[in-house]
Order: sequence, then C-alpha cells, then structure tokens
Amino acid sequence: MGIESIFKINGSGMKAQMMRMEVHSSNIANINSTRTPEGGPYRRKEVTFEAVPMNNDFNSLLKDATQETSVGVEVTRVSDDPSPFRRKYDPNHPDAGPDGYVLYPNVDVVAEMVDLQEASRSYEANISAIVTLKNMIAKTFEIGRR
Repeated sequence: MGIESIFKINGSGMKAQMMRMEVHSSNIANINSTRTPEGGPYRRKEVTFEAVPMNNDFNSLLKDATQETSVGVEVTRVSDDPSPFRRKYDPNHPDAGPDGYVLYPNVDVVAEMVDLQEASRSYEANISAIVTLKNMIAKTFEIGRR
C-alpha cells in the first residue's frame, strides 16, 4: 500500500460521509413535508455503503490474490425507508384524509441528528488520517535534511 492509496482510501471515506450527511440533512429538512411530486408525504432516505477496491488499474488487477489490496468505500444506494408514516389527527389540514388524519414523513429528528453526528465524526477521522500522513511525510523530509 502506498501513499497514493492512503489518500484515495480516505478521500473515498470523506466523499461517502459527505453524501451521508446530505441525505440526513434532506431527511431533517423534510420532516414536515406532507406532499411530494410523487404524491404522499416525504419518505426518509437511507444510505448504503460498500467496500470497494481502490487499485483498479491494469497492473493492480494482475497482482497475486494473496497480496494486500487497498479497500475504500462508496455509496452504492440511497433507498427509501419502508417504515410507516407518522399519523396525526388534523381534519383542517389540506392533506387530511377522509378520517381527518394527516400522514407525515417517517423521519425521527433525534435519530437523524445522531446519524448526522456520526457521519461528521467519520468525516473528521478521515481528515485526521490525511493530516497524520502529511505530517509523517514532512518528518521524513526533515530526516533527509540533517
């Protein structure tokens, strides 16, 4: 594993966590959206990650399977959460059904904030790894100057 692989791996982690933060922010922003272009209330979105090899150039593909390979991450899917919508009795609401209940998004703001915080911490961890590598490289150059 080389320096370039470390940057690619952490970059993929930062990109994936940024996408995760966007999805959770969208969920929070739409917590009261009772109408969507598709019809019905907003449905909470979930992000799925997948580990992916970072060395996909021709030479890396020819390597022996027993050698170390660099693995990063990417978002493979953003899907709708199938859990039921929240129901609230409000017969005066324009989206109320014949029974007087309004369907609200299946978004729990506390859970979204926890997920958002976790994504933020993961993003920061990837940045810290890059800063650590940068400092190690700088220290290596200092050794050569002595």
